[in-house]
Amino acid sequence: MLHLLNHPLGAHIITHLRDRTTKPVTFRTLTYQIGLLLALESTREMQTKEAVIETPLEAYRGVVLGDSLVLVPILRAAIGLVQPFTDLFPDVSIGYVGLERDHETADRKGRRERALPLWKTTAAALRAWLAIRGAVASPELFVNARGTPFSRWGVAYVLRRHTETANRKCLTLRGKQVSPHVLRHTCAMIVLQATKDIRKVSLWLGHSDLTTTEVYVRADPTEKLEAIEAVVPPSLRKGKFRPPDKLFALLKVKP
Repeated sequence: MLHLLNHPLGAHIITHLRDRTTKPVTFRTLTYQIGLLLALESTREMQTKEAVIETPLEAYRGVVLGDSLVLVPILRAAIGLVQPFTDLFPDVSIGYVGLERDHETADRKGRRERALPLWKTTAAALRAWLAIRGAVASPELFVNARGTPFSRWGVAYVLRRHTETANRKCLTLRGKQVSPHVLRHTCAMIVLQATKDIRKVSLWLGHSDLTTTEVYVRADPTEKLEAIEAVVPPSLRKGKFRPPDKLFALLKVKP
């Protein structure tokens, strides 16, 4: 069944989403709001079933959702709409629409082959993981509880669960947005600060164009601080300027 969102609040949010002056932090908030509205509107006609529960006072006959939900975001633009759905329906299943690729060469976007170097410790950890994981039907390295490929939304779900746990002890995490894409950006900034070479960051991220990676140079404040510190300030002595008599005489000369 196709649901079209025809709501004045939705039109209001869409207008501000399309405004070129909207700041990124406001854009993320608006995306969450429109996703929340879509979640409510799209589930308006969901089937329910009766359920009897025990309240502190007496038995209560209520209703619960009778259908299982599957959320399938289409294209990258819909990824930002996943969070409000999972907040309202924690048990929702996340699906995806993708293209088949060669599992041996990882040939995909732009027909580029990506060879990923691994540290020895990382390779040892992966071998240990394969030993305890056992045989699965999927060729992917990481699979979910059903033995199917671990999707990006599955990674986001696991990361969100661990972030919620970490928030209880690490107060600095509260209020911060933690996602796989944020971790990717963080990794890029660490590589840039460690190597001071934007080309290595581009190679690590798999960017086909170096201009795509230049955003990290502008985002790293250490580059600007180093440029300022590299400039030697002129040595000046403090004091008052006392013009000599010759200067006064020169100024009094009529042309």
